[in-house]
Amino acid sequence: MNINDKIQINIVKAKEGNQTAFRFLLDTFWGDVFTYQLKRTKSENDAEDIAMQTFAKAFDKIHTFDDSYGFKTWLITISKNVHIDLLRKKKVSINTETTKEQEEKVYLVVDENPTPEDKIIREQNLAKLLRDIKQLKPKYQEVIQLRYFQELSYKEIAKQINEPMNNVKVKLLRAKKLLAAIIEKT
Repeated sequence: MNINDKIQINIVKAKEGNQTAFRFLLDTFWGDVFTYQLKRTKSENDAEDIAMQTFAKAFDKIHTFDDSYGFKTWLITISKNVHIDLLRKKKVSINTETTKEQEEKVYLVVDENPTPEDKIIREQNLAKLLRDIKQLKPKYQEVIQLRYFQELSYKEIAKQINEPMNNVKVKLLRAKKLLAAIIEKT
């Protein structure tokens, strides 16, 4: 099976709320969206924030994706619009407004299956794990801390850090992937 077939299958599964499919799409297209924004913003932090916003919006609106277009093109368009909105608002921090309905929809998608990253994280010695977590950017350290050490739900984390739940989910996916990469290196 080629990559385009895998992408199409995962888009269909993501439309059905499958978390593994969301993870696959995030992993597959993160670099494209991040690089696109890095060229536009010339700032790693802004590019990363916009990429997170992009995937949060894309996952929220996945049901509107038209299969006759390329998924990467759709993501880049969302990313471009997020950046334009940011420029219009002229704010340093990027916040999106979500309705209660959108938050509830995201909350209903349960992430029950441990990811490969979850497994790697759980197998680590606690002291070593804490050292590895300290290598992450502060915003990623915070969500890992809240999720795994304080055992907060996505909804509770969103409230605590004052961000939409979509952003929390994407930030946590990204944090777990980065942490797993750090763990595997050492």
